[in-house]
Amino acid sequence: MIRKALSKDINRIIELLADVDLIHHLGRPDIFKIGTKYNKDELEKMIYDTKNPIFVYTNSSDLVLGYCFTQTHQNLNDPILTDIKTLYIDDLCVEKTTRGLGIGKKLYEYVKAYAKENGYYNITLNVWECNFNAKKFYDALGLKPLKTYLEEKL
Repeated sequence: MIRKALSKDINRIIELLADVDLIHHLGRPDIFKIGTKYNKDELEKMIYDTKNPIFVYTNSSDLVLGYCFTQTHQNLNDPILTDIKTLYIDDLCVEKTTRGLGIGKKLYEYVKAYAKENGYYNITLNVWECNFNAKKFYDALGLKPLKTYLEEKL
């Protein structure tokens, strides 16, 4: 089942956030510390933000096996950009023991349907180059690069 996240899901979401952070830390320890990008207080506020919903995938016991954080982005009256409304996927994670079972795809398809129903023009997200499995996952879903963010280490 996929639903909007609730306060009771926060501890489980933090566990999954730690998994994602570890993947990034192992891939780029020069950039990522070990921790989570959001804490309990931040998540409590985010859960009630109707403009930027967090969706969770749960099993029959209502245990969260995956999540998708979303954010609405829109540049209004920009001198060069159109006013399109974009749904940005801030984070998508599936519990490591259930990866490969289609949960991530179901979450993405749910978010895609939500975006269509709510008048979004597109869905965007960022993937770190060191996160090979995520890159492969999004490629299989048919996502294409929008822009490239380059780096030169000094």
